[in-house]
Amino acid sequence: MSQSYSGKILHVDLADQRTWVEELDESIYRRYLGGSALASHFMLRDIKPGIDPLGPENPLMFMTSIINGLPLSGANRYTAAAKSPLTGGFGEAEAGGYWGPELKRTGFDGIIVHGQSEKPVYLYIHDGECEFRDASHYWGKLAGEVQDGLEEELDDKRICVLQTGVAGENLVLYAAIVNQLRHFHGRAGLGAVMGSKKLKAIVVRGRERVAPESREGARDVVKWFQENYDKENDRMHLFGTAGGVGGLDADGILPTFNFRQGTFEHAKEISGQTMADTILVNRGTCFSCTVACKREVEVESRGVSAKYGGMEYEIIGALGSLCGVGDLEAIAEGSQWVNKYVLDGISTGVAIAFAMECYENGILTKEDTDGIELTWGNADAMIAMIHKIGKREGLGNILADGVKRAAEQIGKGSEKFALHVKGQELPMHEPRGKRSLTLAYAVSPTGADHMEAIHDPAFEGLGVLDNGLSEVGLTEPLDRMELGPKKVKAFFYAQAIWSLYNSVGMCDFVGIPIGALKLKALRDFINAATGWDMTMWELMKVGERANTLARLFNVREGFSATDDTLPDRIFEPLEKGRLEGIGVDRAEFGQALKTYYQMAGWGDDGVPTPAKLAELDLLAVMANGY
Repeated sequence: MSQSYSGKILHVDLADQRTWVEELDESIYRRYLGGSALASHFMLRDIKPGIDPLGPENPLMFMTSIINGLPLSGANRYTAAAKSPLTGGFGEAEAGGYWGPELKRTGFDGIIVHGQSEKPVYLYIHDGECEFRDASHYWGKLAGEVQDGLEEELDDKRICVLQTGVAGENLVLYAAIVNQLRHFHGRAGLGAVMGSKKLKAIVVRGRERVAPESREGARDVVKWFQENYDKENDRMHLFGTAGGVGGLDADGILPTFNFRQGTFEHAKEISGQTMADTILVNRGTCFSCTVACKREVEVESRGVSAKYGGMEYEIIGALGSLCGVGDLEAIAEGSQWVNKYVLDGISTGVAIAFAMECYENGILTKEDTDGIELTWGNADAMIAMIHKIGKREGLGNILADGVKRAAEQIGKGSEKFALHVKGQELPMHEPRGKRSLTLAYAVSPTGADHMEAIHDPAFEGLGVLDNGLSEVGLTEPLDRMELGPKKVKAFFYAQAIWSLYNSVGMCDFVGIPIGALKLKALRDFINAATGWDMTMWELMKVGERANTLARLFNVREGFSATDDTLPDRIFEPLEKGRLEGIGVDRAEFGQALKTYYQMAGWGDDGVPTPAKLAELDLLAVMANGY
């Protein structure tokens, strides 16, 4: 077995405070690589159908990969997974940073946490051992206090801390998990699962060696990337993900006023370019990554510290244009509170925008909001609601369950303002102007997810720009507004690529088509790390296999083709912006969905066929009953 992975999964039972190690065969790693694919394998094996996501029967998993922790830019991401309390289905989210590589150095490739503790605890994993330690004194404290406290308690500034926050303790259904205060497993409510287990943190400190099978082969790929990556002109490095705000606004697809409009009058003021010129103090990065796309901001007058990093596009869109807030410094404060409570910034912003639209229409009043004026553009109200959600106070207690459940409780026609798929709130990307996103949101196993595949502008550049997609045969330019069979094929291939990235722990901003790392270079690095001879075909099948496993999990939990839909608002015309008057055509979307099912090897009911399972070597999963 290669030195790039240990083959060991640490199992932890919180109820009995015992641990055991499961050793995996090399064939399992070649089939799944790690990350989301390996997590999907364990979820179908270890999670019984119909269990309570916040009960002791729901294991919480963290999986690295066969290249995680090796010195290639982007090879630092890892997966958290469990049954989602937000959707009741497949729950999974990736994060970067340093925690995943550090876990590998402790001698484990992954952790599966079982049961629930009677009192708050944290795990301290080091030197191949796992200690259970009391965390009662950290319960109820904000993320920064916990990070500082653990570093002091363990007398080690080099520990890597993964934690749930006050939101997770309070079982906010979209509570997140964070490592080192700024690298988030943002979606699916996995922080609530961690909180339900009274597991405050997992601290890792490793000293073991992680090395490729072929040093020369790995070094050649690292050298190739360094020679082909243009850092000086990379928008991700210069402006981060928020560098795209202006372009989205110009294209009429910047989500504004709860997805009613596609343009925002203050777009320039909240852009990554303005951030770079005003409140940016540094550019952060992840383990061994040259790109350094992370932001670090400071706003002294609002108590905003670079300790918590800075804002990605998603949180700027969610707390900014979606809520009509055009004050970048106020958004920075709101973002920091989201980080302190450890919330999903997307769902938080969508929940607040939902409440603002309810307030605008008289469905909610000051009596319901504890006197807060929930008007569009009211930055103070936006920040106040973050506190209420994180603490589950007043209206925040209703919004903490997500917009689907909130609308069901509030009623009075509020359902049409609740923007979600399968219970998970829409990200800050507009399907009416990037048509393959209709498929991404509808078929994503976690609910609406913008990271299901690359977005449509990349397909417009096919055959024009060398964005790497030609490696899988995509060479014909496709208009972003197209949703015919050719677009479905492009989405299907791109979905497999990004699923591969999530399995092997590669950052989407380093790999093609956004980044410079070609698929063939990634294949060569995987083979250098492991000593294998994997082909491009095998790698694409890893991605498809992961997607199919996640689909099987949801089918087992009662999801069907009827859940692969979109909010009514997406079928309605945009009110303002370049795409004013344009909505998604239901018939066209329905046909695209049918075509996707056929390409994926799913029946009309959305269930993967036995033939597809056989092709993906997953018949054993069906035999075990899903």
